[in-house]
Amino acid sequence: MKRKIIPGHIPTKDLHQYIIGSVAPRPIAFVSTLDENGIENLAPYSFFNAFSSNPPIVVFSSNRRVSDNTTKDTLHNVRVSKECVVNVVPYAIVRQMSLASVEFPSEVSEFDKVGLTPERSETVSAPRVLESPVNMECKVKDIIELGEHGGAGHLIICEVTMIAVSESVLNGDRLDPQKLDLMGRMGRNYYVRASGDAVMEIYQSVTEIPLGFDGLPKHIRESKILSGNDIAILASLKNLPNAREITECMKYHPEFISLDAIQKQRSAIDLICEGKSTEALCLLMS
Repeated sequence: MKRKIIPGHIPTKDLHQYIIGSVAPRPIAFVSTLDENGIENLAPYSFFNAFSSNPPIVVFSSNRRVSDNTTKDTLHNVRVSKECVVNVVPYAIVRQMSLASVEFPSEVSEFDKVGLTPERSETVSAPRVLESPVNMECKVKDIIELGEHGGAGHLIICEVTMIAVSESVLNGDRLDPQKLDLMGRMGRNYYVRASGDAVMEIYQSVTEIPLGFDGLPKHIRESKILSGNDIAILASLKNLPNAREITECMKYHPEFISLDAIQKQRSAIDLICEGKSTEALCLLMS
């Protein structure tokens, strides 16, 4: 049974929590801007993502406050300057990022309040965050208002003009997620750390056509022991093994010959965990 949440039937602040708790984890844009008086501003936004590579576009949303329908300094600044820098948030500065979410007066620089260092940008006037390992300097292409009431967002569409990447988070020409150690936002006061065992690599070719669930034998796709993830790994293979391949596999694993159907499925899970999905499928079809 599922609870029905209908927008307009519950307070906006409660609907907001259902949305951000469900659309999670979300990357965090730590946005630095400059106002018309030269005051540096810094604020985090988790309504944020990348939407295009050519042109390179990132988008974040600065919402109206639910409490009094006011807007934030970041929105004012990007309207005036048409520039910003989107800085990523590693674990090393997560509490400083959180502190920057406080509603300090407009004439106060969050850089000073949270102990981070403004660094000169090369293509925009807004400063980068020195302690952030990746800084995206941006020109603001458009600002789209999504509503007039508290909680309504403003989509700030940014074209990336330059990316500054610290050598310390690179392996050759690739970003290393373990070295980046990025933080993600969840609902309420929850965050997630994208490093260690939380990071996994899943390869799936999008050009080679796999078996799919419907291409597997019925006893495999309807298994009560294999998980959906287990079956999906088998469904990602290109072909079913033929009789010769199954025979050869069983010769290589004589310990499997005397197993019953349930034992075969449990042993297949072990093979899948070891990255031996073809052998697992042979076992299940033996």
